[in-house]
Amino acid sequence: MADQAPWLLVGLGNPGARYARTRHNIGFMAVDAWCDKATSSPSWSEKWKAQVATIGTGSSRVVALKPQTFMNRSGQSVVPAAQFLRVPPAQILVVHDEVDFQLGRLAVKKGGGHGGHNGLRDILQLLGNGDFLRIRLGVGRPVHGEVADHVLSDFRPDEGQVVDDLLERAVAAITCVTREGVVTAMNKFNTT
Repeated sequence: MADQAPWLLVGLGNPGARYARTRHNIGFMAVDAWCDKATSSPSWSEKWKAQVATIGTGSSRVVALKPQTFMNRSGQSVVPAAQFLRVPPAQILVVHDEVDFQLGRLAVKKGGGHGGHNGLRDILQLLGNGDFLRIRLGVGRPVHGEVADHVLSDFRPDEGQVVDDLLERAVAAITCVTREGVVTAMNKFNTT
């Protein structure tokens, strides 16, 4: 276990109380929910411009990372962590908001581009490789107004149950990817 590279579990979001319950921070929320389920009291520290917690999960370990660089500079945290831990792209799992999915939809994805997501764009540019894994969490697209305003808005109270269900499925998807692999997770979670 000590010789094997850990999983690098990255939740994307923005730091600070002002953004805590925004759609853009669903990645942070999912990583927090997974850590809380994996261990009774995750121990967070500051490293690589991020909040970091290391959690043992059976025969492997997961380093959970919540970049504190703001979304558009996520790569400044993710890439140094991956380099230091010697984590290959195939063991980097990024959990992020997805405006092209209706609220509540979840999909596991292997590799690809950034799809207009600035956090993914920065990771791709600095990592120089798009082969990392993603869990895309649907936050919906606004009917009226700007996408930026939409993702920086809080979830509405009437969306609470859908968000709770989404986070529960995200926890299960993270566990499945890290224990059973991305193909199994895609087959299990990528339903319409």
